[in-house]
Amino acid sequence: MNDVLLEAREVSKSFNGVTALRDGRLTLRAGSVHALCGGNGAGKSTFLNILMGLLRRDGGSIRRNGVEVSFASPGDALAHGMAIITQELSPVMGMTVAENLYLGREPTLGGFFVDYRKLRKQAQALLDRLGFAIDAGRVMSELSLAQVQLVEIAKAFSYDCQVIIMDEPTSAIGERETETLFAAIRSVTANGAGIVYVSHRLSELAEIAEDYTIFRDGAYVESGKLVDIDRAHLVRGIVGRELVAVDKEKRPASDKVCLNVDGLSRKNEFSDVSLQVRHGEILGIYGLMGSGRSEFLNCVYGLTSPDGGNVLLDGKPLPKGDPAATIRAGISLVTEDRKDTGLVLSGSVRENIAMAAYPSLSSLSVINGRRERALADEMIGKLNVKTASQELPVSSMSGGNQQKVVLAKCLSTGPTLLLCDEPTRGIDEGAKQEIYKLLDQFVRAGGAVIVVSSEAPELLYLSDRIAVFKGGRIVAMRDDDNLSQETLLHLAS
Repeated sequence: MNDVLLEAREVSKSFNGVTALRDGRLTLRAGSVHALCGGNGAGKSTFLNILMGLLRRDGGSIRRNGVEVSFASPGDALAHGMAIITQELSPVMGMTVAENLYLGREPTLGGFFVDYRKLRKQAQALLDRLGFAIDAGRVMSELSLAQVQLVEIAKAFSYDCQVIIMDEPTSAIGERETETLFAAIRSVTANGAGIVYVSHRLSELAEIAEDYTIFRDGAYVESGKLVDIDRAHLVRGIVGRELVAVDKEKRPASDKVCLNVDGLSRKNEFSDVSLQVRHGEILGIYGLMGSGRSEFLNCVYGLTSPDGGNVLLDGKPLPKGDPAATIRAGISLVTEDRKDTGLVLSGSVRENIAMAAYPSLSSLSVINGRRERALADEMIGKLNVKTASQELPVSSMSGGNQQKVVLAKCLSTGPTLLLCDEPTRGIDEGAKQEIYKLLDQFVRAGGAVIVVSSEAPELLYLSDRIAVFKGGRIVAMRDDDNLSQETLLHLAS
């Protein structure tokens, strides 16, 4: 047991009499990556918060290097060589990258003044060592979501801890950045550190982790070596049942064009993009960070205006730079970040579902409450949203159910075309399959869908055709059955 960095047994926690964690267990070995698996609501976040001193446990034991510990704060855990990268990013957006990396630990001149020159040099050296192509002098507000995620990861590495907890570290970054992160992980584990790695991207776990532990319904299910099990076994452990796959081969083919994009361009984002999406089709868009894929979707939706080109929906020109008019025309957008742009977290489930449909639910600017509640009930049932009441704040829901509310909001306007930017980001395998099924049903009913995703396996599984973006242009449009993840990455690189 000399190589055990962290050991937790029978950890429990309740909130106001409601049990969130009944039996949390994990054993982390030095020099290893340990995958902590489980669906939304399985108790993983509660368990990790207890490990880091963000929550006090009700029962159980935690040992660090064989010694019983009970951390009172994250600072206490950090003093014992433990750091965490949380799923919810918490940067100070008005500060520079360097200031964020060493906030509270800045090098000083004479013990009184921050040595900004040394600070930036130190931060840039860390970023370069990790292989993160980010300028330490840039202000955080100027960075993309993916770059902010990399800065948060770099901050955790900067403490040189023996134990690093990573909660969905790749949820906002692409495959190329993920490869860079994995190289950094292998470097620190080679020096004896241990990583607790949480991700809903199961393909990542097979690539980076050696050990695994599964939680379900607030309790430990099993643990072992990943090489001893297959993906189906892992999914059954996480979900607790067999999942039925989407059969895209049986989708009815249609020759009727829903969306026709001709030469769409926007300076410094994408150039001369032309494509068609048919009714009854899911078109996948794949590309690395900075390829212009999300910018293209935002422009079609009207969040930005193009410099050139045209977009037709069912043969009619779409308005430019006017999302409200785009919604009326028949398009809805599932945005990349549900908590920042997809939801009003303080609002109720009902309000979030109905907000895009208020024009059709109102008369003389007065919302018809009965129709609003009926719409919310219909969508909750249709999307199998798990909530005790439509009046509950959406902030109280799991990530998977929040994402269903985002989709419900988009479907409430009765769209012809759904634009989906990372529609399964940060949700578990069970919720992913439900969303895949929903999108499949939408196109079988005659709609059309464009899905942007950083996960090549997701696009291969779901899409009828895949457009590959590189440098703001479409470099390939593929629909062949033998298309692989490696081929997509090669085309996008």
